[in-house]
Amino acid sequence: QVQLVESGGGLVQAGGSLRLSCAASGIIFSANNMAWYRQAPGKQRELVARIFSGGTTNYANSVRGRFTISRDNAKSTVSLQMNSLKPEDTAVYYCVSLDANVWGQGTQVAVSS
Repeated sequence: QVQLVESGGGLVQAGGSLRLSCAASGIIFSANNMAWYRQAPGKQRELVARIFSGGTTNYANSVRGRFTISRDNAKSTVSLQMNSLKPEDTAVYYCVSLDANVWGQGTQVAVSS
């Protein structure tokens, strides 16, 4: 059974930083392409960042230069370092295994102005 468990969300002031982590189980993590998505109130889910099994990354234009996605295959974890946070980054953030099409339960990030 594939399971993704996110942690690290919270409330932060604009300009601050948060680090989200996602622990995966039930998959061959090193072979999986992983992503972070987010969904803000009243909006559709959007892709934030992806990291492929080989380590290649890509980012949404809105977060490029501020967010960094990384993975630790030995620990089966994927992380999202978020710097220079803005109120518009407020959303529920989801960890996703793109190959297994499995989503975590989500973690709330709130950025106050």
